[in-house]
Amino acid sequence: MRTLIPGRRRRLPAAVLAALFLPVLAGCGTDTSSGPETAGAASPAPSDDVTASLTKNAELAKLLPENVRAQGTFRIASAVGAPPSAYFPDASSHRLAGLDIDIADAVGRLLGLRPERQDASFEAILPALSSGKYDVGTGNFGVTDERRKTIDFVTYINDGQGFAVRKDDNSLNKVTSLDQLCGKTIGTGAGTTFEATLNSRKSVCADAGKKPYTVRVFSENGAVLTSLQQGRIDVVMSTINGLRYQASQPAAGVRFLGEFHRLDVGFAFDKGSPLLKAFQSAVNELIDDGTYARILKKWGTEDSAIEESRISPPETT
Repeated sequence: MRTLIPGRRRRLPAAVLAALFLPVLAGCGTDTSSGPETAGAASPAPSDDVTASLTKNAELAKLLPENVRAQGTFRIASAVGAPPSAYFPDASSHRLAGLDIDIADAVGRLLGLRPERQDASFEAILPALSSGKYDVGTGNFGVTDERRKTIDFVTYINDGQGFAVRKDDNSLNKVTSLDQLCGKTIGTGAGTTFEATLNSRKSVCADAGKKPYTVRVFSENGAVLTSLQQGRIDVVMSTINGLRYQASQPAAGVRFLGEFHRLDVGFAFDKGSPLLKAFQSAVNELIDDGTYARILKKWGTEDSAIEESRISPPETT
């Protein structure tokens, strides 16, 4: 245990596509949505509660500021996208599910805190942390050097960037360099690491003597897959875990092109938050006691496991 101190394809209606593909588009980003094979239904969440046995760890709780221990809650903003990160498996209940949700709930139980959760748009969470509206944010937030200037992170998974195409598109098999995308139209989410990567490296096509690629940015949930299926974009750039999950849903008609770049993902905090050490120690306790592995297995993300949580590590290059 660690020391606790530090041919022809059938086109689906747009409404069905929206249900199939809530955005893979956040921080890295929120992930792809559930890919139900029945129109308008969300993919059911795994039913096993792998955090039910957790109770307050008094030593971990001592790492919290006294006022936080006394109030017994923390304010958390969660960007809602899709499996496996955070989504609504049943819209009528408005109850969130996903890896981000389980990890945050498990940390809260160990610290003796109840999460006061609000779902929020991805773009709004980081500024709201700096303004004091929330104590912590989740949304598959990738740890980048640019973000570390104003935001601190406590890492809990290693995800990153990947690409997907229509299942019947054989023009690409795996993207290892952005110059493979020259001449194509790429869809991604606003304010994400994907958008930043694509825009900052557009010169690769000119350097290779090729036609530039075009970046189309989306903010609405179902718009990316709708555009992909209708041929208005050629490629989607989003999270590895989200795209891999989406490709496993036959009705979506998506083919995952593999990992492009890995990034640490973590809870986001205002710079210098007094909650950092407590959250980091709680994640490490989850890793040590096996709860962390059970959560990742539940959501099929074992390949994204980390060995130890860190506070604001340098960006993975």
